[in-house]
Amino acid sequence: MKKSLLFLLCIALYAQVEAQTSISGKISDIEGSPLIGATIVEQGTTNGTITDVEGAFKLSIANPNAVLVFSYIGYKTQQVPFTGQAEINITLAEGITLGEIQVVGSRSYNRSSFESPVAIDVIDIADIPTRNGQIEINQILQYAAPSFNASKQSGSDGADHIDPASLRGMGPDQTLVLINGKRRHQSSLINVFGTRGRGNTGTDMNSIPVAAIKRIEVLRDGASAQYGSDAIAGVINIVLKDHTDGLTGSLTYGAYNTQNTDDFDATVPNANGKNRLYDSDKSLDGNTVKFDANYGVPLGDNGGFANITTQVISKERTLRPGASFRQGFGEAALNGFNFMINSAVPINDNTEFYAFGGRNYRATDAYAFSRDNETARNVISIYPDGFTPRITSIITDVSASAGIRHRMDNGWRMDFNNTYGKNFFHYDIKNTINASLEEASPTEFDAGGHSISQNTTGLDFSKYYKDVMAGANLAFGMEYRTENFIIFSGEEGSYAIYDENGQAVTSPSQVIPVDPITGEERPGGSQGFPGYSVANKVDKNRSNLGVYGDGELNLSDNLLVSGAMRFEHYSDFGNTTNFKGAFRYKIAEGLAVRGSISTGFRAPSLAQVYYNLRFTNFVGGTAEEVLLSPNNSPVTRGFGIQPLKQETAVNKSVGVTYNKGEFSATIDGYFINVDNRIVLTDYFDATQLNLNVVSAQFFVNGIDTKTKGVDLVVTWKKYVGDNKLTLGLIGNVNDLEIANIKNGNLDADVFYGPREQYFLQAAAPKYKFGLNAGFTMSKFSVAAAATQFSKITVLGWEVFESDADFGGTPGAALEASKDVYDPRTVIDLNLSYKINPKADITLGSNNLFNAYPTKQDADWTDSGGYWDSVQMGFSGAYYYARLGFTF
Repeated sequence: MKKSLLFLLCIALYAQVEAQTSISGKISDIEGSPLIGATIVEQGTTNGTITDVEGAFKLSIANPNAVLVFSYIGYKTQQVPFTGQAEINITLAEGITLGEIQVVGSRSYNRSSFESPVAIDVIDIADIPTRNGQIEINQILQYAAPSFNASKQSGSDGADHIDPASLRGMGPDQTLVLINGKRRHQSSLINVFGTRGRGNTGTDMNSIPVAAIKRIEVLRDGASAQYGSDAIAGVINIVLKDHTDGLTGSLTYGAYNTQNTDDFDATVPNANGKNRLYDSDKSLDGNTVKFDANYGVPLGDNGGFANITTQVISKERTLRPGASFRQGFGEAALNGFNFMINSAVPINDNTEFYAFGGRNYRATDAYAFSRDNETARNVISIYPDGFTPRITSIITDVSASAGIRHRMDNGWRMDFNNTYGKNFFHYDIKNTINASLEEASPTEFDAGGHSISQNTTGLDFSKYYKDVMAGANLAFGMEYRTENFIIFSGEEGSYAIYDENGQAVTSPSQVIPVDPITGEERPGGSQGFPGYSVANKVDKNRSNLGVYGDGELNLSDNLLVSGAMRFEHYSDFGNTTNFKGAFRYKIAEGLAVRGSISTGFRAPSLAQVYYNLRFTNFVGGTAEEVLLSPNNSPVTRGFGIQPLKQETAVNKSVGVTYNKGEFSATIDGYFINVDNRIVLTDYFDATQLNLNVVSAQFFVNGIDTKTKGVDLVVTWKKYVGDNKLTLGLIGNVNDLEIANIKNGNLDADVFYGPREQYFLQAAAPKYKFGLNAGFTMSKFSVAAAATQFSKITVLGWEVFESDADFGGTPGAALEASKDVYDPRTVIDLNLSYKINPKADITLGSNNLFNAYPTKQDADWTDSGGYWDSVQMGFSGAYYYARLGFTF
């Protein structure tokens, strides 16, 4: 903290620097209403800003002969020469009458985020790449939104490639993600290993290029009644860029410091850059190169546009110290290509056609747990020193959304839209073997994969009545959605066990090869990740019909009330009706209270119902075969596990907002009760099944939870001459209680034992606070942030050992298994310099002081490394340089 205060003092000293020319003003429509989020750009440069909730802006001008471009979607763009004026107020005329931007959480076109009766963060992405070295949306939100949490995984199979993320301690599948207000498809991956969000699917936001995003709106409140299933925790709406001022882009290079802060024995794999798994000593790894370009062009003279983004990224893996059986502990490697387009074309003064979508391709590469040379899982003639399998994957996301917006003569607005999206996840296992094939085994296998597709057709109507009371908005509509979940099998060698004659085992009479060293039967399937077999194949569909009504009424200039109701019918889970009510009362100028109450519903995902796999789990360094049985299987019923049903929720919130001049603050408390929450069980003894597995797991409506907490967002900006100083504080305090474990007659410690309970609570940290500061002047800017992550505790594999192994006291194994991660503060810093109006350079570091989580015993952690997956990460300091350009 002392370092943070010293840095803020240094910022203050910059206020003495000679100021440059600046201009301020307001942008409004022809009726005098402020346009929120309108764009002001110095033509031909990346220098620009957006208007605030009052339509106001202030911009430092780099070129005394500049031309300023004022734009807002749906309005005619204006260009105004800068002639030294200190203030300019702009009225934008509508090119068409339907392009105004709604803020998520309200279907009114006349509502700002600060005037909303619920908590909404609006995060301007436009300048984040110049202030932040994060290259993915999840990590940007981790440091920008108070109750958003995401973490990098290692040794968690598919989750190494797609980060699970959540709001307010809920599951990844309890937050709905929208693009331009339209539902985004989920990932086909379901988290099943030692990850946060175990048993959940989620939306892969990292498949969307940061360079394509104008802003991110985070609705931190239950919204199932407004937007449908999956919105129990809230909604994240990603708004794509719509500017038309030419080409902008950047080239970024970064790398991680391999020098860990703890002392390790020289024999520990990957300690302090030594004993690398794949090459010689290194002081830096995880080398990352990212290139992105964004091009905007006007279409016609009435506000039409096309905005195109492309991104190429290449990231090497990081390796950090681990146990002898986990020599590849670290973040996965990634090579990806991204393309996205956002567009709109006016048809006439009242109608426009719009379309957006894109394709994301990623080739990923992560290490699984190592196999030593004296195990039945290894063939000495192929790997005399043992081996570490690599789980590689090809992940593609495609999406396309198109629609018509129209304003009728009576003032009603109509939006008809169809959105299609698909996630495709294909595994290829390398540096591996099928041990039952012995010397004849290949070392690479196509292991199959999974996909999910979603098509959503929606029709929405809304109208604002400015003469009803102090203003009212009415909206209603319907949505029809279909989903398809597929598991496709890999090649036979990726999953089969072979006999001594090299034939796939189909009969108990066939003789399986025995390892000459251990005397154990050799297991089948590709080591590291066994492929999906023909028996695992799934092709399931369902449909959903939703109908909603939504209204807002300003009873006076000081009091706003709103309500929503939504009916949904699932083809496989029946009907549900959800409600929401909210209010906002203005106590005094700039000061208001707000609150809401809502019910929520989430049907089990198709993956939770039908996903199945046989895999290898490492328990304290020992490999065990596990069966994850689908929910509709007779095996699942035989263990007493019931069919999945929907989750239900009640969400309450109350808060205070204050906004005056340069200072704004919001504080919101929340209470979220979820019944029948779907989780993944612990490990049941499955040796009696005679399926060559030790344990079995199942998806269950296993628990009821109660979550309460407080979110805090404070911002202050000050112009010192023409220099700009900003300070911000975000914070979240959270408490998740497991109110009920619904094990019935089953053993509670096996159904959902302490280890799973600790994992769930670690995904809902007790608190997170972030303090950030920025200062901009002339050609220089500097930004810093200090983020503190709370203490969390997870349980290692010792919990399954005998108390006698840890002194004999009852509960000794449980106490010994507690891996406590103490609070840590991460400091980020960067400096930017504008070389000329068309280029700038940024140098910076995330985690500048190379902070690491608390060191654990790698022999017992779930990851096999000295650190589990925690919010602050486990790769240490990241240094980067970025060159921005415009043409």
